[in-house]
Amino acid sequence: MAFDSDLANKIRLQLNDKVEISERKMFGGLCFMVAGHMACGINGDRLMARVGPNQYLSCLKLAHASEMTFTGKPMKGMIYVSAEGLLTAEQREKWLDYCLNFVHSLAPK
Repeated sequence: MAFDSDLANKIRLQLNDKVEISERKMFGGLCFMVAGHMACGINGDRLMARVGPNQYLSCLKLAHASEMTFTGKPMKGMIYVSAEGLLTAEQREKWLDYCLNFVHSLAPK
């Protein structure tokens, strides 16, 4: 499993300030779970952001975002954010807010 542990620690700390999380190894990386749902994860040096179908197209237009094609096809509602878009706490915070907004719209598991 290859993921940037420094980035994972930064994401972990920022999420822990907002919600209770658990962690699970998925998608060849590390995923952060909120209320039983995957919110986001780290794959290599990228963020896997679960933004949901309603925010998907607008998020894809943002700098450093691209389709998540883990299975060879775009996964609707999931995007990759490149390392350049995660350098500052403010950049990470923006993406985590998209993820948490979507996950909080789901019924807890």
